[in-house]
Amino acid sequence: MAQHEIEITIAPDGQVKVHVKGAKGKTCMEYAKWLTQVIGKVKDQKLTSEYYEPETKAKIHLTQELRQQQ
Repeated sequence: MAQHEIEITIAPDGQVKVHVKGAKGKTCMEYAKWLTQVIGKVKDQKLTSEYYEPETKAKIHLTQELRQQQ
């Protein structure tokens, strides 16, 4: 089963950027829907080339890792 990765960057001004990696087809939109509920309103959205690739069946298990930039 393919592994998906979500990269979340929070800027000092509070702006949040999210990049879903490894989710093919509309699977990434499931992550986006969940993140919208957690983070809030979407200001801008850009689809990557992975969005246009054939979908793969996925079971989503979400984990969280916090990192601070130095």
